[in-house]
Amino acid sequence: MNSCAVAVIGCGTVGGATSRILIEDRSYLQERTGIDIELRYVVDRDFTNARKLGIPESLYTEELDKALKDPDVQVVIELVGGTTIARDFIRRALEAGKHVVTANKALLAHHGTELFALARANNVAVGFEASCGGGIPIIRALTDGLIANRVDAVFGIVNGTCNFILTEMIEKGVDYAAALADAQRAGLAEADPTLDVSGGDSAHKIAILASLAFGRRFDFDNIRVEGIDRLRLEDVIYGSNLGYVIKLLAIAQRIDDGYCLRVRPVFISHDHPLSWVSGPFNAISVYGHTTGHTMYYGRGAGGTPTGSAVVADVVSIATGAWKHIYDYPGMWPDIASEGRMVPPEEIVNRFYLRLLVEDSPGVLARIASILGDHGISISSVLQNEVPDGARTLPGRSGEAGASGPVPVVITVHPALERDLLDAMRKIDALDAVAPGSSIISIIDEHEENIPSH
Repeated sequence: MNSCAVAVIGCGTVGGATSRILIEDRSYLQERTGIDIELRYVVDRDFTNARKLGIPESLYTEELDKALKDPDVQVVIELVGGTTIARDFIRRALEAGKHVVTANKALLAHHGTELFALARANNVAVGFEASCGGGIPIIRALTDGLIANRVDAVFGIVNGTCNFILTEMIEKGVDYAAALADAQRAGLAEADPTLDVSGGDSAHKIAILASLAFGRRFDFDNIRVEGIDRLRLEDVIYGSNLGYVIKLLAIAQRIDDGYCLRVRPVFISHDHPLSWVSGPFNAISVYGHTTGHTMYYGRGAGGTPTGSAVVADVVSIATGAWKHIYDYPGMWPDIASEGRMVPPEEIVNRFYLRLLVEDSPGVLARIASILGDHGISISSVLQNEVPDGARTLPGRSGEAGASGPVPVVITVHPALERDLLDAMRKIDALDAVAPGSSIISIIDEHEENIPSH
């Protein structure tokens, strides 16, 4: 294309930033690419933000059909979000023969297979660089730069809200509620932060990344997801004392002939390459069989970083580059085979355990015995001395008990998660163990698998 007319649907934070880039950097983009990219329509129902940003009112329309019927419009950018009306908009655009660019990770995680197939049937493409890492070009890396690699694993800090909250807890020693309030005051967390802090947003992203990395189709509902909303400050502190940093990781690993996808807060060592990623930043580590470890770091959200990725997709479509990549047969979920998903219970990890136990003789021996019966070896034990005059609490049956409970922190050598969970159920059932135990995986850096020759 020598020219490319574009319609943007939705003029919120990302839509507004994208529109401004297309308007203000039009000459620069033409100089760089040789293509004149024209923003012709801004489709929305409320243009308050558009007016605030100074976007010309001549571009405003409430009618999507006006853009879809314009033969000069080759690309429709969907930035409405959600999985209902956005799905309808994208379907209509694809059926009209328009390429689509979107940042909508939830929609692609749940309905990507359907939308990719619809695009293919209409000989157009869906660009979604902005869906998984804001301004980080991770989609392009997986579909182009790393195409010579069999990817073995993807580890990602892919939610800036959660990473900011965890950084506040680590650096300021505040609890989860206070750190969340800080994130909301800074504009980094929504009034209802559930999708972020529950791990759902990270799960959407790892579903997309895994499908591209492994060339397989995955059932989103089979991804195990745990957020940070139940994380306790004492675990963050104990972990730090042991040399670990807490991070919410989105993980996809190749396990023999299957794949394990999960999202959970984990401990990583200070030497782990993701340990220094702080605040609202994102980082994604990819382990390939020819490159080994590569890592992609940057702003994972925000109007202009995400808008940058959106415009990059428009350019790629306008040059024809993305359409060629879109035709690769061994990468896209609508034409790929389904991946066999391995549950986390079948994975071997090290673990951090925090137990609340009575400070009485023989308790630790009973705990160690249960772990040993399940083939689990203890790596370290940390128990602070009980101060004189500590209060005495009743036992579970109501009778007077010994001083306690007191926290005991145990780390264990690599063990099958299923065995560890079974052992913990038996430990939690002991009268000497109070409710409130914590189990957190300890994740080591994935081993590189580069041929020696």
